[in-house]
Order: sequence, then C-alpha cells, then structure tokens
Amino acid sequence: MAFREVAVTEIREVLRAWLAGAGLRQVAAQAGVDRKTARRYVTAAVEAGMARDGGLGQLTDGLAGQVAQVVRPVRPGGHGRAWEQLEARREQIAGQVKAGLSVVKIGVLLERQGVVVPYRTLHRFCVERCGFGRTAATVRVADGEPGMECQLDFGYLGLLFDPVTGRQRKVHALIFTACYSRHMPYVRVAVAHPDPSRAGRRV
Repeated sequence: MAFREVAVTEIREVLRAWLAGAGLRQVAAQAGVDRKTARRYVTAAVEAGMARDGGLGQLTDGLAGQVAQVVRPVRPGGHGRAWEQLEARREQIAGQVKAGLSVVKIGVLLERQGVVVPYRTLHRFCVERCGFGRTAATVRVADGEPGMECQLDFGYLGLLFDPVTGRQRKVHALIFTACYSRHMPYVRVAVAHPDPSRAGRRV
C-alpha cells in the first residue's frame, strides 16, 4: 500500500469536531476521513493529554504535531514504502528517464509490473534520483571589451497614423544594442517609419 501523508489540518478538523461533541461517525464525515482514522487521531490526542471537556483552547499546533508523530507511519530514511519500491528499480527508471519517457509513461510501465505509487512520489523520485527535467548546463559568457559586442533584435512597436494614406500602419523597430558593459548597454533603435523621409530615425 502506498504511503499516505498525514496533514496536520486534517488532524485539527477531526479533533475540533470531537471536542465540539460530535460522535466519531459524524467527526469522520465532517473531516472527510474514515471512522478508523478519526478514532486513531482522537485516541492519540487523548493519550497526549487532551480532555473532551477541556475546550478548543487545547487544540494547539503542538498537540496536532504530537498526534501526527504518533499516527504517521515509520519512514526509514525519511521516505515511505512507495519510495522504497522505486529505489529497488532505480536503475530501470533512470534508463527510462534517459530514453526520454515521461513520468506518466514510466508510471504506466511500473503498474504493469505491479508497482503502483502516487504520481507526485514518482515525479519527485525521477527528479531527485534520476535527473528528470535537468537541462543542459548554462554556458557563462565573459564580458568583452567596450564596443566588441553588438546585439540585434526586431520587434513590433504598435500602430502609427500615416498622413499619406490616412490609415493606421504597423510600426516595427530594428534594435541595435552596442554593449559598453553587460550591465549598462547603449541602445540605438532604427524604426521602420511609414514616412520614407523619416526612416532610420534614432529614438
């Protein structure tokens, strides 16, 4: 069975309903858990010192944390049973990641072998253990000498009224960036203006 994370908010909801006087069946329904789980939470809280007639003031983060520690399954190495199942097939999964398979596809192949784990656990395993999603290393570029680099770009600036045709026209710009420094570039923009006499105007 796959590991089920115990949420502190879930514990608090169960205990809050129980302290308000609801029975375990109603408590479980309100918190969205089964009755057996609700009973485990309440039992652990009572053993930690919570009294039913003690009021909601007892329901502190500390108490919820104590209950979580009691009801949470043992996780050797900080991971649950699902992670252990994946560790046993790490070489196989790493090969599938290297071959370009998606996490969903890897999960399907594992299920065919009888290994059913939560998607989030599988995705985290593929990322942390098998290098899934890693991109190529960034190549650092050293700053050159002033005037040694010129960057070019082309972009749409918007619409501009053309007095010759009486219509709006699209205006594009060819941008030249002459870098004095990577952090303080000098920019010159050449605009393709509708009026030929103004083409190449600096802005």
